[in-house]
Amino acid sequence: MTGVFDAYARYYDLLYRDKDYVAEAGYVASQIRSHAPDARRILELGCGTAAHAEQLAQMGFSVHGIDLSESMLAAAERRKSRLPPDVASRLSFSRADVASVRAGQPFDVVISLFHVMSYQVTNDALAAAFKTAAANLRPGGLFLYDFWYGPAVLTQKPDTRVKRLRDADVDVTRIAEPVVHWNENVVDVNYTVFVERNDTGALEKLCETHRMRYLFPAELVHYYSPSFRERATCAWMETAHPTADSWAALQVLTRI
Repeated sequence: MTGVFDAYARYYDLLYRDKDYVAEAGYVASQIRSHAPDARRILELGCGTAAHAEQLAQMGFSVHGIDLSESMLAAAERRKSRLPPDVASRLSFSRADVASVRAGQPFDVVISLFHVMSYQVTNDALAAAFKTAAANLRPGGLFLYDFWYGPAVLTQKPDTRVKRLRDADVDVTRIAEPVVHWNENVVDVNYTVFVERNDTGALEKLCETHRMRYLFPAELVHYYSPSFRERATCAWMETAHPTADSWAALQVLTRI
């Protein structure tokens, strides 16, 4: 997965500039405050360019983000360098694997957003991610993560999508063509990304495959039950239970 994200890290923030990181971080913060009002220290598994981490730091949380992609972490450090010193002091990053990282100190909360858990496509990888969350949490700490909600994926079915964006330097066109492996609960999202420089007209083409697993609450309990108990399962950005219309869901677990 590292190579995939390194390939398009340069254009990642442009591709997702329409994503409302402020609202999403506010939603995550409200869930944390609801279930663990005294929580302050967060470990983020798969922090990317730190857009969520920045917003959480603005709200007063201390966030340590880990990611496997050196390009993503470099972008995260650039983001941090532009922040006021008091906010930047609450952010730190390191290169590590969500399957095995051990921070050496317990956190109040572990978060994993933007479907990082759905990138854990094998049973072993999924189990390892839950073990990682448990190992880095204090007893009673929270693990919050979002994921592709299986009933909605089966109902709506992935389809081909095209996204076009531009800034002062480049025009970006991304085509997403999914291939569903129904017996594995996995979708290969095949991206073709065209990047055209506005000054020279030079065209760059990137091809990537993101393998994603859609998940079901009834199966997830078998992975987290040794270390966690469920606090809430909601449609993403909502407080109600997910439905067949909820492509993404959030689960909140407490470390036993």
